[in-house]
Amino acid sequence: MTNSPQRGVDRPGARGTDRSLARRAELIVIGRKLFADTSYDALSMDDIAKQAHVAKGLIYYYFRSKRGYYLAIVEDSVAELVSRAAGGLELPPEERVHRTIDGYLRYAEHNQAAYRTIISGGVGFDAEVHAIRDGVREAIVETIAEGAYGRRKVGPLPRTALLGWLCSVEGATLDWIDHRGLSRDLMRELLVKMLGGTMRAVEELDVSYPAPQAARRTT
Repeated sequence: MTNSPQRGVDRPGARGTDRSLARRAELIVIGRKLFADTSYDALSMDDIAKQAHVAKGLIYYYFRSKRGYYLAIVEDSVAELVSRAAGGLELPPEERVHRTIDGYLRYAEHNQAAYRTIISGGVGFDAEVHAIRDGVREAIVETIAEGAYGRRKVGPLPRTALLGWLCSVEGATLDWIDHRGLSRDLMRELLVKMLGGTMRAVEELDVSYPAPQAARRTT
């Protein structure tokens, strides 16, 4: 995995003044909301320009195409989520796991449209969009693995187990932001305990990956 999930959507080169970068960022913020509320195929460039209150040519100028615009929105959302979840390098491993999960939930809570864009997409099956989403999954799995096992790269068994846990986190988080039946603190503790169960299962199957002390049951 590369250091960033960014995949090189065309960006202004000589246009990279503070003003143009700010304008591009504004269009991405608008696009997050548009593509979260309406499917990719249902939005034409004319619709996007009208709802963004800009000339259609401005969107082409910055993003080349509707697809380029959409991918820039997804990549921007992914970069922010990874940055939020992967912080706290100075913390002890167990605290970092808690911080990672809390950061993930805070992002979903305060950026619901962007989170839905990352997890659900809006283009149907699109290999490039799915690759971007897979990139953020891999980054978060590696962050959790580092906090739990002291290294980012782990064997197939713990990696598959952590990925399965993360996929369940995605579904639970989408339900949580839709229904808000639990506080964020309670939701975080639930996900931490689910992670503990995953790690205990890994240890049962491969003793070379012992569950951290915090994941062990107390009797």
